[in-house]
Amino acid sequence: MDLLLWITIGFIIIGFAVLISMKKGMESKLAFISANTESEESSTKARSIIWWIYGATGWGVASMFLVVWCFHHYFE
Repeated sequence: MDLLLWITIGFIIIGFAVLISMKKGMESKLAFISANTESEESSTKARSIIWWIYGATGWGVASMFLVVWCFHHYFE
């Protein structure tokens, strides 16, 4: 198998593992924000949740790009 395919598969699997491992922490931060809306710490936690969403979106876009690139590479 080609290195591009291994990079794509590894990127997707590692990305899923990271997202799943961080999901519970993000849920607890969201529960804290819901309970303490006026706290200074709430805005810090909200910022970290927003960055997590940006990171997950970026990972998804990069994964789609890699999959399309693999299909283009193997089915030329």
